[in-house]
Amino acid sequence: MAGAKFLALLALVAFVFVALVPGTVVAWGADGHHSTCLLAESMLEPATVKAVRSLLPEYANGSLASLCTWPDDIKWMYKWHWTHAIHYIDTPDFLCRYNYDRDCHDADGRQDYCASGAINNYTSQLTKFELPPPNLITTKVRETQYNLTEALLFLAHIVGDIHQPLHVGFTNDAGGNTIILHWYRRKANLHHVWDNEFINRAKDLYYNGSLAIMTTAILNNITDNWVGEAKLWSECSDGAIACPDVYATESIRLACQYAYRNATPGSTLGDDYFLSRLPIVEARLAQGGVRLAAILNRLFGNSSQPILSH
Repeated sequence: MAGAKFLALLALVAFVFVALVPGTVVAWGADGHHSTCLLAESMLEPATVKAVRSLLPEYANGSLASLCTWPDDIKWMYKWHWTHAIHYIDTPDFLCRYNYDRDCHDADGRQDYCASGAINNYTSQLTKFELPPPNLITTKVRETQYNLTEALLFLAHIVGDIHQPLHVGFTNDAGGNTIILHWYRRKANLHHVWDNEFINRAKDLYYNGSLAIMTTAILNNITDNWVGEAKLWSECSDGAIACPDVYATESIRLACQYAYRNATPGSTLGDDYFLSRLPIVEARLAQGGVRLAAILNRLFGNSSQPILSH
């Protein structure tokens, strides 16, 4: 498709850039985003799979999960600096509540530049998608597909972001980024602990170091133990395609109840913190996957079909 080579070049340049810059922090971590998208892909309807694959560049080999970190990879480039703000939401310190009109803006005060605003934006863009007949693909169609490819990748990524509790965190500590403490014996910031360290430690302790095994275990929980909850997770009360304000409200509540609690600057987080918070991390990965699948199915598939009916 028309944008595939450009996307591939951007991804390669971004990979080299990130590799050369020490200490760069990405949202949920690559594993968290990969897991969220793998979970979602397992719950897509056939029509949705066809639409998603038509939007992916050829080098993705039909895998949305393989490109779920792309918005993190490119946000360091000058052209994409504006996208930093759409990965998170800053809320007033210690209020533990989210309000779209008050909180959804970037550092310059531009309204709608936050994670929930971005989900609304990219969902709206993707409603314009139509699968063209293969023999009728024109230059104009390719350009439209390329723009919607970006929308798909940003949507998939930011749905993951908004489910990481500290991506809807306090303004003055930048969602825990300035809270420096120890994760067991290593120095870290609280945001990084939630982005990466929970998943890394859980993989090593319980899943033989394998993200695939961990993701399968979460999927088994969704299909075997959380079916009722998953149906509720996937729904929006107002019939909307996505309801990011709900996701954001959950995240700031969880940030206050679990992420910030007992995690003060200079403290050491160990087994008590890890074991009591890991179920929250795994549940948020599950919710992100279920909701991403539901959003994509409502966009591209049979919206009346239950999320776990196939």
